[in-house]
Amino acid sequence: MGTYFSGGSIWSRYGERVSSLRISDGLIAGLNCEAIAGDEIVDLDGGFLAPAFIDGHAHPLFAGRESQGPLVNGLQSVEEILAEVNRFAEANPQAKWIVGGAYEAAIVAGGDFLASWLDEAVPNRPVLLHAVDHHTIWVNSRALEIAGITSATEDPDGGTIARNPDGSPRGTLREPSAFSLITSHIPARTIDDDVQAIAWSGKRYLESGVAAASDCWVEPGMTEAYIAASRSGLLEIDYDLAFLAQPDSWRERTGYFAEKRRDVESLGANSRLTAKTIKFICDGALSSGTAALLEPYLDDPASSGLLIWRDEEILGAALHFDKQGYQLHIHAIGDAAVKQALNTVEQVITLNPMWDRRPVIVHAQLIDQADLPRFAALGVIVNFQPLWMYLDPMNKELIAPRIGEKRNNRQYQIATLVKSGAKISYGSDWPITTQIPLAALGVPTHRQSPDRLPPDGWSGHESISVEESLSFYTAGAAHQTFREGSSGTLKVGLEADLVHLSADPLTCDPHEITQIRVLSTYKAGKRHQFS
Repeated sequence: MGTYFSGGSIWSRYGERVSSLRISDGLIAGLNCEAIAGDEIVDLDGGFLAPAFIDGHAHPLFAGRESQGPLVNGLQSVEEILAEVNRFAEANPQAKWIVGGAYEAAIVAGGDFLASWLDEAVPNRPVLLHAVDHHTIWVNSRALEIAGITSATEDPDGGTIARNPDGSPRGTLREPSAFSLITSHIPARTIDDDVQAIAWSGKRYLESGVAAASDCWVEPGMTEAYIAASRSGLLEIDYDLAFLAQPDSWRERTGYFAEKRRDVESLGANSRLTAKTIKFICDGALSSGTAALLEPYLDDPASSGLLIWRDEEILGAALHFDKQGYQLHIHAIGDAAVKQALNTVEQVITLNPMWDRRPVIVHAQLIDQADLPRFAALGVIVNFQPLWMYLDPMNKELIAPRIGEKRNNRQYQIATLVKSGAKISYGSDWPITTQIPLAALGVPTHRQSPDRLPPDGWSGHESISVEESLSFYTAGAAHQTFREGSSGTLKVGLEADLVHLSADPLTCDPHEITQIRVLSTYKAGKRHQFS
């Protein structure tokens, strides 16, 4: 017996619809077909059926971890954040450290938060909160004391410590190398804690219509948690793991990465877990002034941001991992970082044997005009975060003053890249922003804030259609993650990964897509119903 769908709009891929769909044994068994005796009949009731979404860039384990700490995401004042941190601390007296996120950095001018503010909420235990960009942390004085950070502490390579006029630390640190000064003192989490965090994130994904995701920041201990979740039957969607390679540790971790990849492969084809990817971080974030730019920041003419890797070091690492058959997944936000990433990929293609490598540059917020055609020429996939394609508070309050209107308006040149022939995929970057695709799907079309400003959209000439966006969140992300043979479109023989929506996002006002509900998500034919 199978399940038969009809009575609504069924979108199979870009430019194609079908009248009916049948699934059986977890696979798509028919399109434009008739039901078979014994089938369960699903009347779409005027709704919309499509391939389930695929999140090509996110941090679901981090999201799960944040759900286990103070819930500061979305709070709009320092006072609200402090109240939540205090509430959590009082409710969890056994917690030696208070760790959570993700706070909105734009609520404070310049994004520098003070340790003394957190001291008001929790004076005697260390506190660490991640900002929404996850390139910034805010800590209290106890955390600085435990880490031994004083006015004499030098900024680490690739990171910064915000300072008071006398050189003492303010309580804000930027980029992973600076984080590690603090995080190295946090007691290790248990695997069970992380397994529960993964299970929590998987449920949130299914509720959002997502059936596969890439965890793009996997450090030692995290793969072990995913393997334990797989063995416990708690992985309800597919995951690909991207091991984080860093300039100071990648050489010593190559053996560990290879061992963990073998451990994942030994789980078998039905484990819903792969480990095919290496993650590089080339720079920081525009909001924190650490994205690497070709021209200096306006608010700090002495700085052009941070290139975290030296050219020769990232090339050596990329050549090594590419030769081992890993897909390269490169974080690059500023135009200098994007150029470094493209140069690296170009040299890897030249120097290493040919294979179906599908390199990815994620974010690509600011691209030098000369580099725009290089994505298509080099076969580089651009993974964009569609929810970021409007003038949000971070853009208006933190980024625009730092880089100026001209550069600010050159962000997210998605229509230009589509016209150039570049491959595009989407990712949420959860928990930096929401994991819900319907919250983001219309934004690259209207490019406006929720109150529909500016009237013509932010850089409206870079607008694309909603159907293009839907294809990037399905077929595009499937191609990025080597899943086009199993998901991303509705085709006979592919897995029955489907999402049933309450309305057709391709025919409504793009702003109204956020009101559409996920009624059910099907993972390999198994129904998860929400309404």
